[in-house]
Amino acid sequence: MISMKKLPILPFLLVCAGMVFAGLAQADEIKGNAAAANAKVWLCVGCHSIPDYRADYPLVYKVPMLGGQSAAYIASSLAAYKKGERKHPTMRAIAGSLSDQDMANLGEYYAAQTASSPTNKLK
Repeated sequence: MISMKKLPILPFLLVCAGMVFAGLAQADEIKGNAAAANAKVWLCVGCHSIPDYRADYPLVYKVPMLGGQSAAYIASSLAAYKKGERKHPTMRAIAGSLSDQDMANLGEYYAAQTASSPTNKLK
């Protein structure tokens, strides 16, 4: 016989387990596609394809070249801008327009590049 004190815990545990498995399934669903990033990479090349480029709004920022960065780093950086955890206003606006899939795609695109790759086509 199940005690009345233990009964409310069971639904709670089932809900928690369901949330964990749903989160794991969602994380597995997003796979970056470098070729698909061609539709969005134009958002990046204006600043990130110019060697030693410095943006001067609202402060002076040294803009990094993205080629050769890890896909996970690019995607997580974009997500941090979108969430407001990173503060550059232009990057926050651009990241805010991207889906999680777009971010994963851009990550794969730049991971497939080198620092000196042309940024307007996949190598």
